[in-house]
Amino acid sequence: MLSFESDYIEGAHPAVLEALAKTNMEALSGYGADEYSTRAKAKIAAACGMPDAQIAFLTGGTQTNQIVIDTMLRPYEGVVSAQTGHVSVHEAGAVEVTGHKVLTVPSHDGKMDADELDAFVQEFYADGNREHMVFPGMAYISHPTEYGTLYTKAELTRLSDVCRKHRMPLFLDGARLGYGLMSRQTDVSLNDIARLCDVFYIGGTKVGALCGEAVVFTKKNMPDHFDNLIKKHGALLAKGRLLGVQFDALFTDELYFRISRNAIDRAEELKSAFREKGYEFFIDSPTNQQFVLLENTRMAGLAEQVRFAFWERADAGHTVVRFATSWATTAEKIACLKQLL
Repeated sequence: MLSFESDYIEGAHPAVLEALAKTNMEALSGYGADEYSTRAKAKIAAACGMPDAQIAFLTGGTQTNQIVIDTMLRPYEGVVSAQTGHVSVHEAGAVEVTGHKVLTVPSHDGKMDADELDAFVQEFYADGNREHMVFPGMAYISHPTEYGTLYTKAELTRLSDVCRKHRMPLFLDGARLGYGLMSRQTDVSLNDIARLCDVFYIGGTKVGALCGEAVVFTKKNMPDHFDNLIKKHGALLAKGRLLGVQFDALFTDELYFRISRNAIDRAEELKSAFREKGYEFFIDSPTNQQFVLLENTRMAGLAEQVRFAFWERADAGHTVVRFATSWATTAEKIACLKQLL
């Protein structure tokens, strides 16, 4: 059966597996103090154009979002997210478990509007009862968003300006960052993200690694004793080499960017196939996540031969579903899907 269910359904890129196998019998220091983790951090910092960036490796996106938000916020603060943001909708309250509330602002095709964020914070500080409320302490965005959309450089700059105005860190969830950076319609580079955000992460789980996310603190603002805090969350790997070796491979010879481009090329082919067959799109996504409007009977029939993800009900007779390409998607898979459509 064909599967376009998500971008983490395959294992890992062969070069990553080769690196893990090659280093398997080496005796290396634990908790990320090994030479491969150190080398991977240097490569990532160089790719970001920030040699002084502080970098840490974690295993997954929800874990990363929870730990970054919890360790950067003060006890009385919450994080501001678009209503459709991953931390607000699809993380089972992982942020709230730490005692920090997710505060929401309207979503525009998955994105947060800078002026609405500005108004939200100003309205909070104008409220005479604010000491009885959760303070907005950080802004959270994802790039790409939950709907595969992207911030422009102008939008990201404006958000950065608003966050600086209110002395709030801007945190960018980059679980699918490679696919955003390689989109044919983006004007945002990795250097732009490093310059405009206070903290972000480079997703590996969805972009060629078995698991792993690289958190980048860009303003010498990594929380004190961050490894200690990671361990308090039960997230400090004794075999930290597992993450370091993978990111060392991904950031050698621009592998991360090359395999991300494959997902975009295949997504464009997928879009063309659906358009040629007369299907409607729910949203115009320039990345690897494509959202298609299917009549329910047709959806049930297609599901017998193809795996895809339910997204939301459109109306009584139609459903929005997601097809995702990845670093591993081949042109042959797209051709097979086209025949089934």
